[in-house]
Amino acid sequence: QVQLVESGGGLAQAGDSLRLSCAASGPSFSTYSMVWFRQAPGKERGFVAGINRRDRATDYADFVKGRFTISRDNAKNTLYLQMNSLKPEDTGVYYCAATQAAVLFTSPSAYRYWGQGTQVTVSS
Repeated sequence: QVQLVESGGGLAQAGDSLRLSCAASGPSFSTYSMVWFRQAPGKERGFVAGINRRDRATDYADFVKGRFTISRDNAKNTLYLQMNSLKPEDTGVYYCAATQAAVLFTSPSAYRYWGQGTQVTVSS
């Protein structure tokens, strides 16, 4: 099974950029569809972006379209989330997750493998 470790979170000001990484260990990273979720204080974990394993098609939540970009480097077993034009409402813990399905799901319950999360805090 795959193990996931996020990094790259931290403090930012509105308008800044951050790049999150999710390093995967274990076999066959390329066989997993990968996603990012985030959880703000007092809120449920919500879908942010995903990239599938089959053709690298991507999907984004409406509130990040045009600002965030998800990508993967299968040679490095790493998933990325480039976050530009950050807003205070982007604050939360960001989690990467994996599924061996060839399609993306927006529900957290569809994902078996999770990282521990990385905190992103955006001040105004």
